[in-house]
Amino acid sequence: MSSEAILRFENISKNINRTEILKNINFEVERGEVVGIIGKNGSGKTTLLKLASGLSYPTKGEIYFFDKKLEPGFVGRLPQNIGVLIETPSFISNLSGFDNLYYLSKIRNIISKDDITETIKKVGLDSNNKNPFKTYSLGMKQRLGIAQAIMENPDLILFDEPTNALDDTGVEIFANIISEYKQKGKSFILVSHNMDEIKLFCDKVYKIDNYTLKLQDKI
Repeated sequence: MSSEAILRFENISKNINRTEILKNINFEVERGEVVGIIGKNGSGKTTLLKLASGLSYPTKGEIYFFDKKLEPGFVGRLPQNIGVLIETPSFISNLSGFDNLYYLSKIRNIISKDDITETIKKVGLDSNNKNPFKTYSLGMKQRLGIAQAIMENPDLILFDEPTNALDDTGVEIFANIISEYKQKGKSFILVSHNMDEIKLFCDKVYKIDNYTLKLQDKI
């Protein structure tokens, strides 16, 4: 395995309620790399992202983040510098977009209000919009989810269908974010059913098929 790997899966298997979801998965994500994951609905793509983020734990095998083994539990060693947008963005419905991100930022307390303002602008939203999240359109909610994933300048960003509900301008903004953060040496795992998106953004692509992960020579 490469010494430049930010994230590494070694012989990972995952069972849920005794049902095998993933089997003997081996792959890595290097610094500045965009890795695409494709597969049918229910094939385990979202489960893989949850394993990478520490939201779920493998049944077998080991996961390393910067060569440190991830360990479950309240005092376990979980990844501390990963941005995540998995499934539909969920925020406090009665708070504005800014206030939602501000309260989330207090968990680690490593960014300022100015940082949040700049991130909101980066995704094409108005940081001065005081309307509650529940009034946001689907596209606005998705943009806020992207902002939440990138606002702390993480080393690894996990995106699950990130351009869902985005208009053409939103997709262009997302493309610019990928390019900007990749140039900074940030890495991505991108799950998408949109093959044009996968071809555009990803340096290499894996397909989940029959519980296993296979590197694709052509997509």
